[in-house]
Amino acid sequence: MNGNEGTIIVTGASGGLGGAIAARIASDPQYSTYKALYTGRDEQRMSNLTAALANAQAPHRHEVLALDLTKLESVRDVARDVNARVATGKLPPIRTLILNAGFQDFGHQSFTDDGLDTVFATNYLGHWLLTLLLLQSMDREKGRVVVIGSQSHDPHDPRNARTGAFDDPKHKTIISDAASFEAIAKGTFSSAAEDPTWRGGFRRYGASKFLAIMMQHELQARLDRDDRLKNICVVGVDPGTLITGHTRLAPWFIRVVLFSIIYPVILYLIPNGPIRSVSRAAEDVLSAGVGAVDEHEPPRDRYFFGREPMPTCEESRDPEKRKLVWRETVKLAGLETGDTILADWQ
Repeated sequence: MNGNEGTIIVTGASGGLGGAIAARIASDPQYSTYKALYTGRDEQRMSNLTAALANAQAPHRHEVLALDLTKLESVRDVARDVNARVATGKLPPIRTLILNAGFQDFGHQSFTDDGLDTVFATNYLGHWLLTLLLLQSMDREKGRVVVIGSQSHDPHDPRNARTGAFDDPKHKTIISDAASFEAIAKGTFSSAAEDPTWRGGFRRYGASKFLAIMMQHELQARLDRDDRLKNICVVGVDPGTLITGHTRLAPWFIRVVLFSIIYPVILYLIPNGPIRSVSRAAEDVLSAGVGAVDEHEPPRDRYFFGREPMPTCEESRDPEKRKLVWRETVKLAGLETGDTILADWQ
């Protein structure tokens, strides 16, 4: 594939994992033929990214775009611009769309202008709409959508036991009906009023990641039934525990002691252990999004922990719940006929 044929889009590229992905694309010659679009809503941090990428060792064709995933009109504006440029040949088709942007409130719950929980809007709804709108610009033979997952999506994952966040049986199931989806969307699921601690925020974060992984499964199923889009792959990657700015709203012990002292020491002493560097995670994400994970079989609807295949939680694979969530998301996002090229979009 040459530079006129592939665009890589990374949301939330201003820091943390997104910044590491951008740095890897800019420095690794194997990505030199791609055009990259990096999005973010923090203008200062995006300016810092632009300055950093300007010092890349090799020529790196890229743009930085303002995108606020909590505002659906911002999502539509960016998609409209990208689609127009791909349609006119000013931008190569999208080879990889990396849905990286994320937000975790650690108990400091906030809401969008539309009254939606900010974690839900950032981690799920904005990405869902962006993906559906951009399908018309995807490379229809090799295109991939990468969902950034998390162990928090699965209340039954043993790694979550130490948090105590899912000890109550009522938190073992996330979706039961349309009302439960609405509760997540509007922030009444595990709200700060119910649980003002970081555990309440962890559950809201986990619910948003659960919905994103449901999107992975359901979108792939719908793409598979679409003759025009059936070769596009949707994959998920759990990058592991990373030391990033996600913890800026966390309590002092988590932010300073755990993530600034203990975890860096563990990472230094055990570089291949439970704490992972953002550079290593960036390589894993790009391997799933661009690389040949399996030379003989595209990574269709596969989920990885790093680069190891891993099952998602049982509830996320429930076909009836997935359809329910999809239908409710269509309504909440205001998706209408003509907005997406996907045939089975309703």
